[in-house]
Amino acid sequence: MNFEEWEPVYEAILADFGYDRAGDEAARDELAGMTDAFDLSRIPAAGTVAVAGAGPSLEAEADRAAEADAVFAASTAADRFRAVGVDVDCQATDLDKGPETTVALSREGTPVVVHAHGDNRPAVRSVVPECDGDWVLPTTQAAPTGPVRNVGGFTDGDRAAFLADHLGADRIRLVGWDFEDPDLSPEKRRKLRWAERLLYWLERRRGERFEALDGRRDGIDTSDLPV
Repeated sequence: MNFEEWEPVYEAILADFGYDRAGDEAARDELAGMTDAFDLSRIPAAGTVAVAGAGPSLEAEADRAAEADAVFAASTAADRFRAVGVDVDCQATDLDKGPETTVALSREGTPVVVHAHGDNRPAVRSVVPECDGDWVLPTTQAAPTGPVRNVGGFTDGDRAAFLADHLGADRIRLVGWDFEDPDLSPEKRRKLRWAERLLYWLERRRGERFEALDGRRDGIDTSDLPV
């Protein structure tokens, strides 16, 4: 995924949520100033990569994740998998929950994909310096700069899937994705709708079908996705 391809989708997201692009860019620049370039080859992505959302079904799908060659966890999915004995090979997070886990993972030598956007600059300032910088991959949803990358994706979960694609995963297996979770706030549901759309775009780009989208594709709004 290059930024020129991602940018029109990013602009649609900004318009939908009323986000400030300048805020994203300021957060990106701040993250760039406290991180170094990350060697992507340090993230295992050969074979099948399980991308774990943090939905209610996560623990029930732990075995499907454990059978994969690598596990990328979105935010608190990392805590929940570790609690049931599933190793996590990478965590994607914007630090909105469980920052202590992000710090711990980095210090254990597990890559953490730390995302900066306009609303999380205080968390970036407080958490990133506590991490082992050798294991921090900085990301943005704006244009990449310096060590900060943009491989596509909006929420922690779909960004982890786009990262797996960027790294050349043979297959992506979605686990713990509950698109109709009734406990989500209205804003979280809107974000999950976007995650669903982006995952649909990703599977089309890959020529793959994600089981988590079965029975849902006909209802996905594709109006802001590239043809």
